[in-house]
Amino acid sequence: MDRLKGKVAIVTGSTSGIGVGIAKLFAAEGAKVVICGRRKEKGQAVVDSILENGGEATYHFMDITITESIEQLFTDTAEQYGKIDILVNNAANVSLKDGRVDELTLEMWDNIFQSDIRGTFYATKCALPYLQKNEAGGSIINIGSMASCGGDLSSTAYACAKAGVDLLTQSTALQYGKQNIRCNCVRPGLIVTPENEAHVPQVLKDIFTSNIMVNRYGCPEDIGQMCVFLASDESCYVTGQIINVDGGLNSHVPTVAQFRQLNSRTW
Repeated sequence: MDRLKGKVAIVTGSTSGIGVGIAKLFAAEGAKVVICGRRKEKGQAVVDSILENGGEATYHFMDITITESIEQLFTDTAEQYGKIDILVNNAANVSLKDGRVDELTLEMWDNIFQSDIRGTFYATKCALPYLQKNEAGGSIINIGSMASCGGDLSSTAYACAKAGVDLLTQSTALQYGKQNIRCNCVRPGLIVTPENEAHVPQVLKDIFTSNIMVNRYGCPEDIGQMCVFLASDESCYVTGQIINVDGGLNSHVPTVAQFRQLNSRTW
């Protein structure tokens, strides 16, 4: 359990959901983890859980929409630990309402882009000087979304912002790879967390489980395990990749679920 031993990791948006799963697995693998988000009580609860299990973690306030708080996060982390090795850009305001092109206002569009791509860009920008100081470089992991895989009936701005995260990942990987800085993106499928489970209707779970290749929807640990690999030296030859962790949802033709219902393989 020492795959990240000696490494310092910042996991943004780690006071709930997927971020908690990533942070706890990082700590279990020996990383010093900075839990950050807007909700101090929730963040401290994650820290306490990590400490109780023998890991090392601290909480730091961060609002992904406020550049000064992002800057302070990196300054204080480097001052406390002496370096930064890993950044997971997980923070995003998924509660923002979205819709079709004709339904979106410029204000809605701008708010979603500020949270879901502008913040990821700026956290990456702030991390780079610290990663460049490391002889071994570092790893940046962006949490994307399956929404960026194709057009959908709604969530237009969110999908476009997450598509931006995909290309930001590849641009960062290309521009800083020669400095041993790797950047990859993990795109989750349906991830059911303790916070959202009560709000995910059974019909939605059924739609996903009829379309994925395995017999369950995802959990935060599924994303965390991939992030551990991408943060560790085991993935030293992996960069610029957009990796779907979705139970195979996006790996087949879109008519699979319907043909299964017909007990047919094809038309």
